Amino acid sequence: MVNSEFGEPKREYLGFIRIAGQPEIQLRLMASSSSEARSIVIEQYGEGHLISVWNEEDASRTR
Repeated sequence: MVNSEFGEPKREYLGFIRIAGQPEIQLRLMASSSSEARSIVIEQYGEGHLISVWNEEDASRTR
């Protein structure tokens, strides 16, 4: 998937969010970067929660 406005490819990001007093919520979303993925989660759930997002391709890449 490509963001036609910027021409940046969208990739799948996985993760979770922990909101105090609630069960952990599993995440799956499309974004062009981890910072964009994080921004999408904050936009949906608000700030002040533990958020972890990653792209499987990036996570498995040798550094």
